[in-house]
Parts: sequence; structure tokens; C-alpha cells
Amino acid sequence: MNVDTTRTVKDIVTDFPSAARVFEEKGIDYCCGGQKTLQNACKEAQLPLNEVVQSIESAEAMAHTASPLADWKEASISQLIQHIVEKHHAYCRQEQERLGALLAKVVQVHGAHHPELARIQSLFNKMHAELAMHLAKEERTLFPMILEMENAANAKKPLPRLPFGTIQNPVSMMILEHDEAGAQLKEMRRLGKEYKPPEDACNSYRSLYEGLKLFEQDMHQHIYLENYVLFPRTVALEKQFDNLHPETA
Repeated sequence: MNVDTTRTVKDIVTDFPSAARVFEEKGIDYCCGGQKTLQNACKEAQLPLNEVVQSIESAEAMAHTASPLADWKEASISQLIQHIVEKHHAYCRQEQERLGALLAKVVQVHGAHHPELARIQSLFNKMHAELAMHLAKEERTLFPMILEMENAANAKKPLPRLPFGTIQNPVSMMILEHDEAGAQLKEMRRLGKEYKPPEDACNSYRSLYEGLKLFEQDMHQHIYLENYVLFPRTVALEKQFDNLHPETA
């Protein structure tokens, strides 16, 4: 195994899925910030490059087949979409409701002594509303159109008529919205001091911070799968239709 430190962080996760856990632990963004090389990401995070590489190699050597980011390059697009919706979208909706209620409780009890909680709540509520619309757009419009494209390609039929022109248009919009969610998550973690509960934190406070940490980790996996696996495969699929049906191009 050889980790090329000049490759981008997102490519390293694609080749070595266990690297995702290492990056989470070390605070390296592999979803929205995945275009940085490992060298630059470690430099910005002030982390020793050799130690990070060794951690990736160790994690990959110990990896189980049920890695959190399994190799979805070989699965069909429909299987990947089903995984995203059933695992990540469902988790996102469920945890946002739970964490929103828990956050309100913690703010009410501890907000006077920890004013950062109110700011975290404001960011969380804004993200909650935006993600609700985001997930709906994907499930009701974008994903069905992608599935229709895959079905047409498998049946060797022409490209379905897309109401938004090229598929790259809604894909680009989803990526922009991912960037916004990623920035909100990063700011919430900063306000929460990496989600280390203060000494006077009650069990609810500690549960909240642990939940927010896990929510961010799942969102990183979620965004990674869409930005760097599903969407590139979808754009490539659309381009294949020009070769299959040049007369319709």
C-alpha cells in the first residue's frame, strides 16, 4: 500500500475508504474541502504528514469489509442512490429533529453561562430548514431523473428529456448547497470548541455535543458520496449518450 501525498484528499478516500475515519479524527475535511492535496491539507491543519500517512496505512490494514465508505464505484447508480436515501437522508432527518429538541433544552438551561449555544442553535436551525428543502429536491427531482438516465442507458435508449437542460445544472446547485452546509457544520464545531463539553455540562449537554459530532461525521460521508461518487458518475453517464446516440446529440 502506497499513499500518494500529492493526490487530493477525496481521491485518497476513494482509494482507501478507511482514510475517512482518520481524517475525521484529525479534523481534515474530505468532503467540501476534498480537492486539496494531502500535503496541503496536513500543512493547513498543522499535522505531521508522515504521521497522517501512517495512520491511513494502519487503518486500511485493519479495515473490515463493512467500511463506512465502501467501494461504491462498482455498484449501480440506483444502488448508490438507494444507500444515500435510506442511510444518510433518513439519518439526517431523524437526527435533526432529535438534536433540535435537545439543543433547545440545553440552551434554555445553560445558555446564560454559555452564549455560544445560542449561536450554535441559530446555525443548526438554519441548516435544518435548508437541508429539508435540499433533500426534497434530490429525492423528488434530481434522483428520479438520474435513475431514468441510468435505465435509458441500460436499455440503450436515447437520453431522456431533462427539464433543466444538462444534468450538470442541478448537480452544480446541489454541490453549492453542500458547501453551505459544510461551512455551517464547521462553524458550529468551532463554536463548540471541537464539541468538548465544559466542566459544568449536564448529561443532556454532553449528549448534544456527542450527537452533533456524529451528525457532522455522517454528513461528511453523505456529501462525499454525492460530490465525488454519485455526481461524477452521473455527469459521465450523460456524456455517454452522445456516443450511444450521436444523431440525438
